[in-house]
Amino acid sequence: MYTVTNPATGELVEEIENATDEEVRAAIDRVHSAYPAWRRRPVAERAKIVSRAAELFAERSDELAEIMTLEMGKRINEGRGEVGIVVDIFNYYADNAATLLADEPLKVTTGDAVIVKQPIGALLGVMPWNFPCYQVARFVAPNLVLGNTILLKHASICPRSAQAIADILHEAGVPEDVYVNTFASSRQIPAVLADPRIVGVSLTGSEPAGISVATEAGKHLKKTVLELGGSDPLIVLDSDDLDETVKQTATARMRNCGQSCNAPKRMIVLSELYDDFVDKLSKHVADYFQPGDPADPATRLPPLASTAAADEVAGQVRKAVEQGATLRAGGNRVEPGAYLEATVLTDVTREMDAYYEEIFGPVVVVFRAHDDEHAIELANDSPFGLGASVWGTDAARMRRVAEQIEAGMVYVNRAGGSSADLPFGGIKRSGIGRELGPAGIEEFMNKKAIRL
Repeated sequence: MYTVTNPATGELVEEIENATDEEVRAAIDRVHSAYPAWRRRPVAERAKIVSRAAELFAERSDELAEIMTLEMGKRINEGRGEVGIVVDIFNYYADNAATLLADEPLKVTTGDAVIVKQPIGALLGVMPWNFPCYQVARFVAPNLVLGNTILLKHASICPRSAQAIADILHEAGVPEDVYVNTFASSRQIPAVLADPRIVGVSLTGSEPAGISVATEAGKHLKKTVLELGGSDPLIVLDSDDLDETVKQTATARMRNCGQSCNAPKRMIVLSELYDDFVDKLSKHVADYFQPGDPADPATRLPPLASTAAADEVAGQVRKAVEQGATLRAGGNRVEPGAYLEATVLTDVTREMDAYYEEIFGPVVVVFRAHDDEHAIELANDSPFGLGASVWGTDAARMRRVAEQIEAGMVYVNRAGGSSADLPFGGIKRSGIGRELGPAGIEEFMNKKAIRL
């Protein structure tokens, strides 16, 4: 079943039957059959359709935000903000299509050569629940402009978001067989990947989901892009306004109720600031981030996406404390609904599960660093490598530290976030490939070399 359950109340709103195996096979046939005509459409025509989609997303911002609030508990203002990023992404690829897909002359030893940029076929997208519109946009916008066709399987708790996105794209002019939404189940994904008509897959999700999809895709030599988990470090080297630094870093961590892959989950603070930072952070988190109705713009801390998610994060916090961590704030489940108090943990050591695992919720783990080198060591002592951030006042010092962090993205004096023109992705167990920016349109591209 695809189900809509309000995480603020636990109320079951809607259930939708999974697609049958026959319906999934028919969906594959549709996107495969639509590919030749779509790839032959002039780039300018595809870009115009994608531009129109941006307009429609903007027009329906409130509607989409309300759907996300109901399905996964996103704060209504954050939902509107998410749609704003979606609009930026569709506009970026529409506005820059001609440049991004232009032929590239290539200097060779003798004669001339050119790189031409072409699509590769029908793709599968497997999308998560934490950013129901944004994650889809990252995958869909560049590939529609490029000329690939798309079979989209959304998260099982986001059927209304999935349908609303499909409706907007079709109204914008994307042919119905070029973009097909399917309510397939996870058990049907291996058969989709085994089908030779599907030539690539993009997944955003958990590490276990990524391993499963990559294994199946590898068996059939399918191109794969994976954006998986993260346990992003945030290093505070110094500050000329510690109250403001605490406010900004706490806000970055609690955004989307902490359910962001590139949120700053591990804060690493230099010794001279550590005690004051932890005291201020714990008080700010306890006072400012109080649970409330996500549909109310005044709410600072919405529910997690499901009671199962809330129970899992609460269990991680409880286990950390049992293993010796210090609970500085929060940590309690709040019912009814899928709420967890905003939480601060310190004194987490390598012997504890919380040192290495990703905590996907409103929980901050703070570490003390003796100097810059120790901070870098702590930052890199992780199986993940998605994003990171460095905070301070000395630009040269922050640059030196940023260059030594093992991550796909490092931000200076800001944390997480996303931009349509900036590549997004990680290394190590955080994934394979990039989305957004120029790199995002090249992942499922045939960069064909023609020797003239």
